[in-house]
Amino acid sequence: MHDSKPLLHTCASPALLHLYDVAQATVVIIDVLRATSTIATALFNGARYIIPVDSVAKCIELGRQISCVTAGERDGKIAEGLLHGNSPFEYARPFIENKILVLTTTNGTRLLHMGLEKGAREIITGSFSNLSAVSNYLINQKNDIILACAAWKDRVNIEDLLFAGALIERVKDHFSIPCDSSHIAETLYKKASHDLFGFMKSNHASHYDRLMDYGLEKDIRYCMEQDLANVLPIYENGKLRVY
Repeated sequence: MHDSKPLLHTCASPALLHLYDVAQATVVIIDVLRATSTIATALFNGARYIIPVDSVAKCIELGRQISCVTAGERDGKIAEGLLHGNSPFEYARPFIENKILVLTTTNGTRLLHMGLEKGAREIITGSFSNLSAVSNYLINQKNDIILACAAWKDRVNIEDLLFAGALIERVKDHFSIPCDSSHIAETLYKKASHDLFGFMKSNHASHYDRLMDYGLEKDIRYCMEQDLANVLPIYENGKLRVY
């Protein structure tokens, strides 16, 4: 008997995105440390919308054209020419409420634009910060799904797979999952779920080590907490807004 449930796949790196049929799918952009956590946080704290761009130059150019907050990160640090970075703590309500945020990041915003170029049916962003909102949305949409991990410069990373696994654990009864990377992600999450921060530390997660070297433990801990900014960012007409 043909299983009529929608399909769920996990793409563990942007370099693998060409292997998946994104045109029929809701693509969930996952960049836990830190782009998609920061996107959820800024929108939760009242940002009007976020314009994700794939270059620092475009970010600066938009900053000249419209009244907005220009922000971005390259290799974990605030990008040259921009005043704000990719830390969720920069986007507290008193600062970001009713403002437009233009954001560029090393991995996450680049992947979002790849999804667009490949004709994704729909794009949302996911992180532990908005895990419940994302899982509820996916269950209700009943659409094929690709969990797209931003990874780090095309190399698979632990935290994005952990989030994919957390999401799969919540939604799996509603989907058909013929996908080894999804099973790997779920297995990894089950092993780590009692202490995500500790798991990243003990397994020397590369992005964990990178951000710890910059003194960003607070950011990492925030990004591994569930539902601190439980809104659903959806991409429409060049902007990420709350669904």
